[in-house]
Amino acid sequence: MTSCLPPETTLSSLADAIAAQGVKIRLVGPDRPVRGMSIDSRAVGPEALFACKGAAFKPAYLEDALNAGAAAYLCDESSEPDLSAHAEGVSHLVTDDIRPAMAYAARAAYGRPDKRIDIMGITGTKGKSTTSFLLKSIFAAAGMRPSIIGSIETDDGIDAFESHNTTPEAVDLWRHVFNTAESGRKHLVMEVSSHALKYDRTLGLMLDVACFLNIGRDHISPSEHPSFEDYFASKLRIFDQCRTAVVNLDSDLVDEVLEHARRAERLLTFGVDRPEADYSASDVRPCRDGIAFDLACEGGTRPMTLGMAGLFNAENALAAIAMARIAGIGFEDIASGLAHVRVPGRMEVVRSAAGSTIALVDYAHNELSYKTFFTSVRKEHPAAKVVAVFGAPGDKAFERREVLPRVAAQFADYLIYTEEDPAHEDPRAIAEEMAANTPTDTPCEIIVDREQAIIRAFEVAGENDAVVCLLAKGDETRQHRGDSFPEVKSDLHIARECLGVAQDA
Repeated sequence: MTSCLPPETTLSSLADAIAAQGVKIRLVGPDRPVRGMSIDSRAVGPEALFACKGAAFKPAYLEDALNAGAAAYLCDESSEPDLSAHAEGVSHLVTDDIRPAMAYAARAAYGRPDKRIDIMGITGTKGKSTTSFLLKSIFAAAGMRPSIIGSIETDDGIDAFESHNTTPEAVDLWRHVFNTAESGRKHLVMEVSSHALKYDRTLGLMLDVACFLNIGRDHISPSEHPSFEDYFASKLRIFDQCRTAVVNLDSDLVDEVLEHARRAERLLTFGVDRPEADYSASDVRPCRDGIAFDLACEGGTRPMTLGMAGLFNAENALAAIAMARIAGIGFEDIASGLAHVRVPGRMEVVRSAAGSTIALVDYAHNELSYKTFFTSVRKEHPAAKVVAVFGAPGDKAFERREVLPRVAAQFADYLIYTEEDPAHEDPRAIAEEMAANTPTDTPCEIIVDREQAIIRAFEVAGENDAVVCLLAKGDETRQHRGDSFPEVKSDLHIARECLGVAQDA
């Protein structure tokens, strides 16, 4: 991992910046210069401040960081005695609240780079990745290249890699903001997760635009959000740190969303068949290249084509249009960007040579995204045999194991349960739990090996008017197993193999 050289500051300056935000902090040892921060001992830069955070943190990580060139460290009061014994004589900052201290320290360590760029944050239960890529395509059509931080990829102008988290920890986030500014890019488009908002990953980051797409039940578990109310409240926090709010009028609980959105300096709205919205789509319909609709905004009506399937993506397109207009992009570039978009693993269509069997590869992974995905599939392919392949992740979002089989069974003719980032759980046990929650009138089977499950899905589908839905993993080439992320074939790659389609099609 590479990075531009951060500006030089001092431990005392960082302590002052943290204290100015009302967070208790003290400096132990002599003041000394530092450059940037790290939360990963394997990626420590010279003279960096190393953040010691996490229930699984070990003193050995600090020792590794110091050996790699770290100048000092930040820790909480409870761990300070043990860490100082392992790093005797090393200057450090001690706080009683590590998360906000870490966020404010990183902001100061990187010299407030958010002041040098425009940042657009997108939150919602579904559609964050799609909307960010639509916006990226629009920027490209206008001759600009924004940075992207999200669940599919991270690209900050210096570093580019496949993402593991939707929104990174504060220390890494501020490094990406800094890299964006240093690389000469003027815009950063980022997905903002409920975890990021709840656990202060984005604390202190001013968003030029905060877009709220929708809200539905998800991420309810002991390790995530204890209740829907906590999940929703976390999402709403995005409006506490933005200048312009953009809100989908078709979202559930929209009145409460709008109440919080009015905290921003400006509020814009969008929606399908919502003439009262600032940006409205009507006559949303499938077309050869994706979907088409009529856009009403700014006193006029314009035809628009979105180059990806899924009638529900009209909402995501409206969100991207609104944010693009805020950025000053013209309608010609907006239309071009939407028409030529490709979102990796989102509503990707793979057709057999005869065209009678298609695969739909999508990242849909929760109740709200399943409802919109399958409703669209049935509207666009009313007579097709629908076979779906999916699973549920390990260690989190336990509700999906009951909800997803129930939703999918309303639309699909056959379900195959398989591995989907099992983490520290047994993937077969997860699949068996989902099978037990499947309505008795919907046939299903378990094939833990994901590639074999997809191959089986095409066998079940046959060759006449069938849709094979490959859900949740999209274009990802990693499976989360235990503490590792081994490389695997993506769903998209396997679908192309099964249907005899070239991999670069």
